[in-house]
Amino acid sequence: MIEWIYHILGILAIASVFLGMTIILLMTNAVVKRIRVLTKRREEKIMSKDQTREGVTFNDIFMFMIAVPLVLLWVGFAGAVIYVGLGDSSVLASIESYTTLIAILGGPALLIIKDALDVWKQEQAEKTAFYKVKAQAVIDYNDASQKQAQMIETNEQAHDHKNKK
Repeated sequence: MIEWIYHILGILAIASVFLGMTIILLMTNAVVKRIRVLTKRREEKIMSKDQTREGVTFNDIFMFMIAVPLVLLWVGFAGAVIYVGLGDSSVLASIESYTTLIAILGGPALLIIKDALDVWKQEQAEKTAFYKVKAQAVIDYNDASQKQAQMIETNEQAHDHKNKK
């Protein structure tokens, strides 16, 4: 009876590893898009002769050579320990060493994930600010259109009133 619980927990551990890796890849994709947007904005601005165009930065290289593999390793190792630990009691006997390793990898990995979430939060704030400005522009346009229509109607009525006298 306990065997099927171990089997289900093992499947859940594997599924959580894949879900975690998917989330990490999606966050990495968001960071890459953000970098592309910032680079595109820089290129669209007219640059003086003294300024040089900025290509790939150290932070870009750091993210893709160190940060992304570290986070994937952390998620994968944690899932593997859970999966193997459910079926093998020798893993449970030395679980402190595995948890220490997961904690050592998890510190920098969590900071990287936090930074990626901060970038995402900043993008959402920019979108919200843009939509607020856009909504205010639509409101101002509608208000100006309504005032113009009222002014035209007032002038037509005044003109018709003068012609009737």
